[in-house]
Amino acid sequence: MFQFLNSYFNSFKGLSREVWWLALITLVNRAGAMVIPFLSLYLRDDLNFSLGDVGWVMTCFGFGSLAGSWLGGILSDKIGFYKTILISLIGTGLGFFGLQFITSFWAICIGFFMLIAIADLSRPAFFVALSAYSKPENKTRSLTLIRLAINLGFSAGPAIGGLIIAGIGYYGLFWVDGISCISAGFLLINTLNPKKAKVTDTEILIDNPLSPYKDKIYLIFLVALALFGVVFVQYFSTVPLYYKEIRDLSELQIGLLLGLNGLIIFLFEMPLIAFAERKGWSQISSVIGGLILTGISFIFFFTTQYTSFLIIGMVVATLGEMIAFPFGNALALRRAKLGRQGAYMGLYSMSFSLSHIFGHNTGMQLVNTFSYDITWIFMMGVTLIALLLLFYVKKFLKKEDDLLTEVSKT
Repeated sequence: MFQFLNSYFNSFKGLSREVWWLALITLVNRAGAMVIPFLSLYLRDDLNFSLGDVGWVMTCFGFGSLAGSWLGGILSDKIGFYKTILISLIGTGLGFFGLQFITSFWAICIGFFMLIAIADLSRPAFFVALSAYSKPENKTRSLTLIRLAINLGFSAGPAIGGLIIAGIGYYGLFWVDGISCISAGFLLINTLNPKKAKVTDTEILIDNPLSPYKDKIYLIFLVALALFGVVFVQYFSTVPLYYKEIRDLSELQIGLLLGLNGLIIFLFEMPLIAFAERKGWSQISSVIGGLILTGISFIFFFTTQYTSFLIIGMVVATLGEMIAFPFGNALALRRAKLGRQGAYMGLYSMSFSLSHIFGHNTGMQLVNTFSYDITWIFMMGVTLIALLLLFYVKKFLKKEDDLLTEVSKT
């Protein structure tokens, strides 16, 4: 235990003060992120939407994320990551306050589109900020620290959210989410104001920066990540419904099960990433391994006799997430050195927005038309397609690295 604790704390050494502030801002923001994990249940139980309607609301959620990520990448390059993040946090907080009073289907669709568009302005901006405040050798661990803050917030958020729903109803979630976003904005002003923060890694622009839209291998990588996202987002839409409708779990039990994901990541992801870096794990191979584990996790939904299998499935999916996402983020940041970071990371964020557009609605429509079992089989098939694309990317990156090695020798 002493060795584990010593290794755990050592994995945090060397990260800049600004990265720690970014992590705290993220924690404050995500600790209040209670509406999103319960969104499908809120629409189904509180507003009495059909499964089909829930799927379309989730699609609007995804289109909002796509628009916000695209605009956030542009703003990050135009006005800087600091202003972009601040606008996003304050605007999202106000949006949550107002959204609780909207109940009609089309108004909900438009409202969530606008809310998520504002919220996701900050996604590429956070990546650019993280790159600026991190030394090159610390970027993967810095990304992991931010993910740790996100998942620590998500581990507390769903559990507390379940208590709030049981105590005062769904509307309480909107107030908590709004307050947390605005609080994170004020924390940003007091800690990462450009006059107070120190940039560690200044971006040196090349003479002819490459557009991410012309980087073929990067685009294929993002398509694979988008397919990965289609599979992964089921844990925030169809899986909670499966827990309740098929396995008869309460909102509190669902919150605790979803919270287990964040708790595991909080305890083990940073030491795992530090270990992987010491062992020299390939970034693309790690993404492939994580995708395989996430696909395998759906097998546990076919066994309905034991609730313990749901826990095992969540653990397997979490392990896949822990391996894939930090290295996927790091690979995208490394590739972004070819051009403008805001544009590259905006496109990276948009790949997950596409996952929200197609993932939630596809899952809902499959459940509504066929069954949960067919949905899980379909998601495992999507996993196989994403794997084929990632193996192609791995082969190309190897050729690219070999070419660079030959050039350096000459």
